[in-house]
Amino acid sequence: MLEAVVFYILAGVLVAMGLMVITRTNPIASALSMVVAFVALAGLYATLSASLLAIIQILVYAGGIMVLMIFVIMLLNLHPEDLKPMRARAGAVSLAILAVLGFVLGPIFLKVFPSGQWKMATLFPDFGSIFTVGEKIFSDYLFPFEVLSLLLLAAVVGALVLSKRKL
Repeated sequence: MLEAVVFYILAGVLVAMGLMVITRTNPIASALSMVVAFVALAGLYATLSASLLAIIQILVYAGGIMVLMIFVIMLLNLHPEDLKPMRARAGAVSLAILAVLGFVLGPIFLKVFPSGQWKMATLFPDFGSIFTVGEKIFSDYLFPFEVLSLLLLAAVVGALVLSKRKL
């Protein structure tokens, strides 16, 4: 019961911070909201007993990637007049709220009205362990892992080119 409460709290924080990431006009506020979302996601990993994934989420994403993103935002040197407030249509906002409520309240309705066909997937015993993650990354997913590093490098170079237009 306690795990379910912690899960719903962390999931709510994650959804709220995700919405704040895409609705803030200030890029620093958006990046800080993303840090809180990453920490909530690490908490969700911890509830799954995947301690390695939780620690990597904090160290790599909430630490390293966010420092890189804030560094790039600072290099862009945006002025307040460059940041225009966003205007959203009421229909789009209503549709987004309904979608979020559907995803949040959907599992609750499935729990209250079980049909007998829905079962949670069972996790294998060494889920999230160092050995399992290392074996998967460096055997099955080596190519995507390397492509991701090249993609991050291209993003940093692109941000530097955009920030220093007079190269």
